[in-house]
Amino acid sequence: MKMPVLRRTFRAMAADNELQLAAADSVQAERAAAAAIADVKRIEAKYSRYREDSVTTSINRAAGGAPVNIDAETAALLDYAQRCHDISDGLFDITSGVLRRAWDFGRRPPRLPDAAALSAACALIGWREVERDGGRVRLPRAGMEIDFGGIGKEYAADRAATILRDAGFAHALVNLAGDVRVIGTQADGAPWRVGIRHPRRDGAVIAYVELADAAVATSGDYERFFELDGRRYCHILNPRTGMPVAHWQSVSVVAPLCIVAGSCATIAMLKEGRGEGFLAAQGVRYVAVGPDGRRVGDVTAA
Repeated sequence: MKMPVLRRTFRAMAADNELQLAAADSVQAERAAAAAIADVKRIEAKYSRYREDSVTTSINRAAGGAPVNIDAETAALLDYAQRCHDISDGLFDITSGVLRRAWDFGRRPPRLPDAAALSAACALIGWREVERDGGRVRLPRAGMEIDFGGIGKEYAADRAATILRDAGFAHALVNLAGDVRVIGTQADGAPWRVGIRHPRRDGAVIAYVELADAAVATSGDYERFFELDGRRYCHILNPRTGMPVAHWQSVSVVAPLCIVAGSCATIAMLKEGRGEGFLAAQGVRYVAVGPDGRRVGDVTAA
C-alpha cells in the first residue's frame, strides 16, 4: 500500500518553503510538520538582525561594552562559525555583515558604494577579535556586528529534519528556499530527486541530484545583485576587500548536513578560482557554474 505524503508550504526567512512527509497517520504527520515549521520560525526570530528582541541584536547592541550571555545553541553556532573561518582562511567571517551599510543591492538606479563608507565598514570586520568565554560573547569595538545569515537558514533546515526524524518519520524532505535536507529515501525506496536551478535562466535547472539522508545547498550571484557598466555585483562580499566575488555564477554542494553544504558552497564562492580545490579538500560532491557558463563538478552518487 502506498504511503500518503503530506505536503505543507509556508513562509519564513523571506522565502517560500516546503515540507514533504510520508506518513500513514495524517494527524501525527500534521503535528510533526507544525512542530518543524514552528522551529524554523523560532530560529528566524531568535537570530534575525531585524528584530529588536533577537540574540543577534542583543550581541550587536552591546558591541564595545560588556559581554552578553548566550545559550548553548548560540554557542554551538558560534563554534561552527569559527570552524568556517578556519577552513576558509578567514574569508567566511560572520562579522562581515557590516558591509551592508555600504552596499545597497536594491537601489535603483544602482551605484557603487562610497569609498569612505566601504573603508569604514571593512575596518569593523574581524572575527578573530571577537571575545568568547563559555556562555558569553563580546564584540570589542563599537559598531561591530555578527550576522548569522550565512548559516542560519541551513541550520534551520537541519533542525526541522531532526524534529521530523525524532518524531518517528523515516521519509521526509525539508526545502528552505532551495536548500534541501532529506530524511531517508522516499517511501517507495527511491531517492529524493532535487533540481539545481540555473543561475542565469529562470525556471531551468543545471543538474538533478538524488539524495538519501543528505542535503544540498547552493550559493550564487543571482539572488541579490545589480549590473553596472557591464559588470555584475552580487551580495557575496569578500571581507578583506569589501567587494563582491566575481568568479562562480553558482556553487551547489551535497553533504550530510545542510549547514555543511551551505557553508562549503559559500566558501567556494568566496575563494573564487581556488574554490574547486577547497571543495575537493572537503571531500564533498558539487556542481558549479563558472564565469563562462560552463558546468564543472558532478553531484551524481559515487
